[in-house]
Amino acid sequence: MTSTDTQRGTGPSGTGAREDLRTAALAAGERFAAREGVVGHEELTREILAWAAETFGADLIVASNMQDAVLVELGAAARPGVDVLFLETGYHFAETLGTRDAVAQVYGVRIVQAEPELTVAEQDAAYGKDLFATDPGACCGMRKVEPLKKTLAQYDAWVTGVRRVEAPTRATTPLVTWDERHGLVKINPIAHWSDDQMQDYIREHAVLVNPLVDAGYPSIGCAPCTAKPAPGADPRSGRWAGFSKTECGLHG
Repeated sequence: MTSTDTQRGTGPSGTGAREDLRTAALAAGERFAAREGVVGHEELTREILAWAAETFGADLIVASNMQDAVLVELGAAARPGVDVLFLETGYHFAETLGTRDAVAQVYGVRIVQAEPELTVAEQDAAYGKDLFATDPGACCGMRKVEPLKKTLAQYDAWVTGVRRVEAPTRATTPLVTWDERHGLVKINPIAHWSDDQMQDYIREHAVLVNPLVDAGYPSIGCAPCTAKPAPGADPRSGRWAGFSKTECGLHG
């Protein structure tokens, strides 16, 4: 099921609750960091998600850009029917939207669509046509960052698929931390996975993958800002090609 109703979660109810969450997040981060190298990468991920499901229940949401369903599959195993956050920017590839719909059906999760205040047409009228081509930071801010902020305000914890090997800016990503920017617990349960470990998991568990990956897009975002990287280039070099921008702003 696809929904724009994000009222299942309620979010932290006050300063005291936030401080309790922050304390719990930092303690969990230390505990799981100590487990790295002690148990296998998949076992550690399942431990983290089991803790998250037990601790946060309906106030937990899993974010996915629908490049693949590894994180969704793992999250649904820990908490069947878990909320899955999808940023509906209005600029997605048709293949990404198709993957979103298939993920909802195959894994039985609840898709929560975070949508911007303005439609693409309204944004064009207010800021000029194709803002992504002149000021991609502003476009991402309105179509990704703000919708994410509003949606996360209704939850206590979010799960992301950020991995350390993806970019230098992500190299020190913790497994569990406190997200100061959004005021909730941030869980990165596959941060320690290598590319080979991801591919092995996809193959062994027959995980759904966006068809654009096999078409040569190793990092998928909005269609106007995503190109195929040159052979041997950084997988994320196809994002915002021609700009110094390397992140959309969702993770700081």
